[in-house]
Amino acid sequence: QVQLVESGGGLVQAGGSLRLSCAASGRTFSTYAMGWFRQAPGKEREFVAGISWNGGRTYYVDSVKGRFTISRDTAKNTVYLQMNSLKPEDTAIYYCATDTRGHGVRTPDYWGQGTQVTVSS
Repeated sequence: QVQLVESGGGLVQAGGSLRLSCAASGRTFSTYAMGWFRQAPGKEREFVAGISWNGGRTYYVDSVKGRFTISRDTAKNTVYLQMNSLKPEDTAIYYCATDTRGHGVRTPDYWGQGTQVTVSS
């Protein structure tokens, strides 16, 4: 079993920044690929960013490239999403997720509870 708990969401003005954190517990954190997803009202959940098990590769949806950065700190069992130049379109519930099966971060098997990010215009 893997437990994921997100934090760091909140209300920010357009152009501002937030850093989301995802604390992991249970099975070994450092061996699994991790990712962030988001879901806005009335829209489907979408993949935002992913990072490989060793942190050597990162992936982003086109709409956040150049603005968001995913990283991980194995010593703290934590993955981060640094969000800069935020836009109202980024408003959503953000979910941390992991794939323990080797199928890929776009198809996770464990999810966090989510944290709300609201960007005002």
